[in-house]
Amino acid sequence: MSLSLTGATMIDGTGHEPVNDATVTIEGNTITSAGAAPPRAGDDVLDLSGLTLMPGLIDLHTHMGLVSHDAAALSPAMTAALLFQNAELCIRSGHTTAREVAGADGALREVIDAGVIPGPRLFPSGPLLCQTGGHGDRGALYYPSIHNHQHSGIPGLAQFSITCDGPDSVRIAARQAFRRGATQIKLCISGGVVSLTDRLEDTQFSVAEMRAAVEEAQARDTYVTTHAHNSRAINAALDAGLECFEHGTFLDEATVARMAEAGAALVPTLTVTHLMAAEWRSWDIPESVLPRLAGVEEAMTASLKLAHDAGVRVGSGTDLIGPRQNRRGLEVALKAKALGPMGAIISATATNAAILRQPDLGTIAEGKLADLIGVDGDPLSEPELFDNPDRVVLVIKDGKIMKDLRA
Repeated sequence: MSLSLTGATMIDGTGHEPVNDATVTIEGNTITSAGAAPPRAGDDVLDLSGLTLMPGLIDLHTHMGLVSHDAAALSPAMTAALLFQNAELCIRSGHTTAREVAGADGALREVIDAGVIPGPRLFPSGPLLCQTGGHGDRGALYYPSIHNHQHSGIPGLAQFSITCDGPDSVRIAARQAFRRGATQIKLCISGGVVSLTDRLEDTQFSVAEMRAAVEEAQARDTYVTTHAHNSRAINAALDAGLECFEHGTFLDEATVARMAEAGAALVPTLTVTHLMAAEWRSWDIPESVLPRLAGVEEAMTASLKLAHDAGVRVGSGTDLIGPRQNRRGLEVALKAKALGPMGAIISATATNAAILRQPDLGTIAEGKLADLIGVDGDPLSEPELFDNPDRVVLVIKDGKIMKDLRA
């Protein structure tokens, strides 16, 4: 039997004007119709009057498995409990799809898909690949990197990184990530904010090393995304064939023009830069990294505007870390200040689906997968509502109701 969602104002994710009193019909896990037509006789009807119906949000930069900056400090049981809690918080925030870009591997996707725990449609990268001494190398400073695996987590649960040097080592690490269920590969090619052994201005991995990861991804018809804060690193990565860049804090006109020409995507992460200064204790972040945050949010906002104006696909990611990740919707609110509310919604839905190479997601249209949310209020006039999970009243993933707070 079909399920018809009626009475809501529909924002379909394409940028079209909202449709009042819309009806969206679902059969199984697929949208069979969407528009102003009334429901058919015999359909089950879900009355969403007063809500705004949208595609499920997509977070392209999650670390649900990064529940502590010091992975060795937690028991496996506590790590698992906090990881599963983060997955549930993700789906309940209205994010029906997530790309885990360091932390959980294919094992989390397996338990979500089996219905053992609630969570988003997951695209895991598994552990990120980093060079010795680069962003992501979390080993004790005065021990050889060969011993650093013990500081990075537990494969099959949450492992943050694999340290590798040289094209052959990168190739093996990429194959290991794919073996553990990765759907794409994540590299770190510049310094990072939460780092102790590099600067944001640094570049990491050679073109040959990056190219090895690209070749392994292309052999599996997928891609490589990469942590990159500066233009010098991004230009080297473009030489290697990379097509997706996380953060992109310090960009210039020449770099964004080259990104646009290559069809590369940018995934800014405003949420983490906005929250980290206040949340660093609960996230187990060393206080010594806080000075590195100075000016990062402002620079990232300016860079995403520059990229957007140049025609670069600008996606949406949060980069939340730590336990109880309950501010995921803040990214849409922050991005609305730069791209406008509709632009921020498109970024978190249709654009993110395109970056994921998932044409069945991201918009409300006949034939698309039934990932939908109903929010209390008008997100075009109040994008801040996404930062309150209680304002996300209804969540449907794959045609199944995952959350329903309607009175």
